[in-house]
This record gives sequence, structure tokens and C-alpha cells, in this order.
Amino acid sequence: MAKPKIASDWMAGCAGCHMSLLDMDERILAVAELADLRATPITDLKEPDASGVDVGVLEGGINNTANEEVAHKMRQRSKILVALGDCAVFGGVPALRNFCGVQAALQRAYLEAESNDAEVKIPDDPELATMTRVRALQEVVPVDVYVPGCPPDADVIFHVLSELAQGRKPEVKGELLHWH
Repeated sequence: MAKPKIASDWMAGCAGCHMSLLDMDERILAVAELADLRATPITDLKEPDASGVDVGVLEGGINNTANEEVAHKMRQRSKILVALGDCAVFGGVPALRNFCGVQAALQRAYLEAESNDAEVKIPDDPELATMTRVRALQEVVPVDVYVPGCPPDADVIFHVLSELAQGRKPEVKGELLHWH
């Protein structure tokens, strides 16, 4: 029997969820025995191939059109889609700007913050914040499994991935959840 394929990617956020994935340490080897790890922080592949994967894991909120494209592509190529971390589940920290607006948040972060550089300006980067509000992943594509946390604990990620790799739908019970 072929091992299920697992791929992951991240969007608007800090990539802390992927660091928690790496915090599984040797347990990543246990998941690797059960599954074929495709595009993940420990492989060189940047995205799942067009043939698709069994489990797609997305971290982060939808901040710009590039994030939206990543979400649609991962959903199309995945049988099961996992929303990893608070940013993917409900917008998390990036969504705080939704309450004050993009320009006000950028002005506060770049122009009003203390700095030793008198030449500081808001970067002209389309990846920074092109949408008027950060959206949770399920606002853009259907999600099958939610793993909250900022970042989620490595034990929870291990539980979810090993259950999915064995063909079971994981239950993420309250006692498994811890916020750091």
C-alpha cells in the first residue's frame, strides 16, 4: 500500500507553526515512516506537484492575492486540507490590522515606531498587504481539519499528522491544546 502524501506551505503569518512542525524532532521520522513528506520545511520541494497530495497543511491567513493563489492551489491538489495555527484558523495576529485598516497599521509599524534610521518608510512591496483585511483560510477555501494555537504545540501537530497518515480523521480535543 502506498504511503499517503503530505505537503505544507505558509501564507501571511510568522512561520512559527512550521517551526512547531520541526519541534517534533525525531517524531518527524515516525510521520515519515507513515507518509511521503512532499513540500514541507524539511524537503526542498516548494509546492506539491500537480498530481496532488493526500494531506495539504496550510499555515497563515490570507493577506494578499499570492496567499489566495496558494490556498486555492493547495485545496485543488489536496484530498484533505488542514488549517494550521491561529492565523489560518481565524486570522490570528495578522488580522489585528483588520480593526484599524492596512494603511494605519503600516504607518504605526514603520513610521511611528522607534527607529535609529531617519530614512524609514513603508516598504513598497505588493506581498506586504494588498487586501483590505486578513481573512482566515476557510473564508477562501473549504477546510477539513483545524489545528489552533499560536503556534500549535508539536504534540498536537504530531497527533494530527500521524492520524491523517493512518487514514483516520483526528480529533483535536481541548486537553491537547496549549498556547505559548
